[in-house]
Amino acid sequence: MKIDISDKHLPIYEALASNVRLKIIQLLSQQEMNIKDLAQSLELSSPIMTMHVKKLEKAGLISSEMVSSNGGTRKMCKLITDSIEIDFPSKNGQFNRLYHESIISIGHYTDFDIEPTCGLATTMKVIGMFDEPRFFLDAERINAKILWFGNGYIEYKIANFLLKSEKPAELEISLEISSEAPSANENWPSDISFYLNDCKIGTWTSPGDFGGKRGRFTPDWWWEEINQYGLLKMLKVTPYGTFIDGHKISDVTLDQVGVLNKQWKFRIGIEDDAENIGGVTLFGAGFGNYNQDIVFRLYYERYE
Repeated sequence: MKIDISDKHLPIYEALASNVRLKIIQLLSQQEMNIKDLAQSLELSSPIMTMHVKKLEKAGLISSEMVSSNGGTRKMCKLITDSIEIDFPSKNGQFNRLYHESIISIGHYTDFDIEPTCGLATTMKVIGMFDEPRFFLDAERINAKILWFGNGYIEYKIANFLLKSEKPAELEISLEISSEAPSANENWPSDISFYLNDCKIGTWTSPGDFGGKRGRFTPDWWWEEINQYGLLKMLKVTPYGTFIDGHKISDVTLDQVGVLNKQWKFRIGIEDDAENIGGVTLFGAGFGNYNQDIVFRLYYERYE
């Protein structure tokens, strides 16, 4: 989780400003627990514990759901945040570096051309059936939180909220991604290419399609023998080139990708002549290990 010191993040700071709630986080980092067990562990009443849990939920640090147990139901809580990074204001005085953020759900693609193996699902169920590209046009696709395909591409459109008084400095794109193998295979390389406004910004080779253990946020109903989680990758398009996790993957700069366009097109796909055609799996909030959708941040500078 990446936050700043603006008012919109106050619930997070308030949630952390409690010794009890810090202890709840420590307990949930080890295992999922219900309200009663949390209350007993910290020697508090269940109503008081419920109040603390609600504050942590509001902050987006934990989640809870009602599950069946011994003929009844109980509220199970789990930690959904690995870490928090805080951006402080710029100290250079003349310019203040800010950003516009857009979060795009996995199912909100605007174009695709894919080949099996393929499929998509919400956090509750599979949409249609596996290996049938026509279901990528199903009306419920907008609720998808995981999708995969063996070859082809998926494309998203993103609004650009930059104002004329703002100078773009860097575009940051983060997403959880892996290859797509039949079932799962951690040794399944795939050369995944990224395009912004029809300009190829670079290619990254995913090492595999990860299974073997359940993704931290992957729903309980999801099959254990297929893709469980990906790797969190950070693309950055800068005035000096394009980088992924700090490693330069191309010389394409911010000026070359149409960053001033009113909307952007972002494409993820496999090229026909790629050395490793190993598909793509995208994980959104509610799947994988990072509980996030595709996040776009356009950093900019303006005079204050």
